[in-house]
Amino acid sequence: MNAYDIIIRPHITEKSTEAAAEGRYTFVVDVNATKIDIKKAAEKIFEVKVLAVNTMRYDGKKRSRRQNSGMAVGYTPKWKKAVITIDTDPQAVEYTVGGEKKTKKYKNSIEDFGFAQ
Repeated sequence: MNAYDIIIRPHITEKSTEAAAEGRYTFVVDVNATKIDIKKAAEKIFEVKVLAVNTMRYDGKKRSRRQNSGMAVGYTPKWKKAVITIDTDPQAVEYTVGGEKKTKKYKNSIEDFGFAQ
């Protein structure tokens, strides 16, 4: 599964907007994605250091409408929400590849979340 297939879109509410200032970002994710998949996708897409991932599953709501042939009953799609906690004060990571020293720096916020902080 591609990283862009796992994280579908940000879930923007008043509560998630306030939590983003503390480093907790909320996303709608694929129903079959695990916490490890979500963590790897977030680190790849946004280049941040993920500390924790909390997930919630939501079942579809029952919806009914009246038709000429009687009542039509159905459900809205089920979905999954993930709250990703990132490191707001990341340290640069140093590692060696083939005897050459390299440094990786992480971002301290997600700018593409859907609002300006």
